[in-house]
Amino acid sequence: MRFCPNDGSLLVPVRKGSAAVLRCPKCGYEEPINDAARSAYRSKSAVERRNEILVADAVAETLPKTKAVCPKCGNEEAYVWVQQTRAADEPPTRFYRCTRCGYTWREYA
Repeated sequence: MRFCPNDGSLLVPVRKGSAAVLRCPKCGYEEPINDAARSAYRSKSAVERRNEILVADAVAETLPKTKAVCPKCGNEEAYVWVQQTRAADEPPTRFYRCTRCGYTWREYA
């Protein structure tokens, strides 16, 4: 795993023409993928996915915004979405993602 030297975000592999690069999703920093890293990104391991929250940054920007105070940075605006995470007879869970720092938290109804 490689991290952005500018903001510490995890660099993600993306296609750039016929080549692949590692790109920071926050600031756009890019670096080429060397041969050793290329094989590491090709291998996949079985990972148990339980209570995983995954919202791509590009998708998050299309979500509705609401007034909610981020517990991490104090920002007063967040993206919001609702997801059924428990039994069908229980109310859904409301998720928030801070528009400033990207921190995600949940609120049980």
